[in-house]
Amino acid sequence: MNLIYICDTFYQDGIWLQNQLGMSSILNPFDLYTIPLDDWISNLIDFLVDNFRPVFQAIGEPIRFILETTQSVFVSIPPLIFLVIVGAIAWQFAGVKVAIYSIMALTVIGFVGTWDEAMVSLSLVVTAVVFCLILGIPLGIVCAKSDAIEKIIRPLLDVMQTVPTFVYLVPVVMLFGIGEVPGAIATIIFALPPLIRLTNLGIRQVPKEVVEAAIAFGSNPTQLLWEAEIPLAMPTILAGVNQAILMALSMSVITSMIAVPGLGLMVLQGVGRLDVGLAAVGGLGIVLLAIMLDRITQAVGESNSISWKNRGMIALIRTYVNKKPTKSSGKII
Repeated sequence: MNLIYICDTFYQDGIWLQNQLGMSSILNPFDLYTIPLDDWISNLIDFLVDNFRPVFQAIGEPIRFILETTQSVFVSIPPLIFLVIVGAIAWQFAGVKVAIYSIMALTVIGFVGTWDEAMVSLSLVVTAVVFCLILGIPLGIVCAKSDAIEKIIRPLLDVMQTVPTFVYLVPVVMLFGIGEVPGAIATIIFALPPLIRLTNLGIRQVPKEVVEAAIAFGSNPTQLLWEAEIPLAMPTILAGVNQAILMALSMSVITSMIAVPGLGLMVLQGVGRLDVGLAAVGGLGIVLLAIMLDRITQAVGESNSISWKNRGMIALIRTYVNKKPTKSSGKII
């Protein structure tokens, strides 16, 4: 007991001495002042909302148009015809195995009752990826051509990739509202950085010998870019497209928190109601779509010695047309 009393006495005396000498402020200077960063950010968002909300609404109109058009097309196509179209596309670009899997995956999605939700989620992914391509590839090329611009854009990409998605949902909602368009914008922000980085990387990895040879043969900068650099960087760029697609699909659950319908909303509702079956069905649909899109885009990015004209549905049609007898001058050729 005496030892405990002595230790407590020394502790109290030490605190008294720190207070007398001002040591607490020296040892912990963060108590002296707190930067009101949260107030600054809130005031900035309020200023943007009060003065520039119509501008942000106008920015969302092209996204709204493409999203609504894509969604109406996907939903209006009968499921059987959609299966045939997707199977033909997968067969053409990824082979028979991926085509069979794509048809089976979409069939499972349809039979578990999530076809409409899957089409909504797929339309959101397609819209987000379209705008990622429009923004990401040119920005990646510019970064590859200019080190100064890359130094400016790289920190922004770091912030976009490391800030939790829940954080930037709040300003997106305040600037654009809730619904599918803000969800698409949040998805674009989340899925854009990998495409910019990999496009930049692909262009920079083009061998210098190829660039020097193209310049020696009289290629101007535009010809050098389109005829030498982009074709050689295409596998890396398509890897960025693949990552953008998968990241866009992974955002479906997060964006459902701002009233975006689709498979993600099913998962969110299942979690909120503790309905394991509903959440599992929505998650299964997301997984099946993700694997299907991943396999197709990976196959597009891989080099193939066989021309696209001699593969898939197009090769079958060409074979049938070439074997079909034709009449010429009364004789069968």
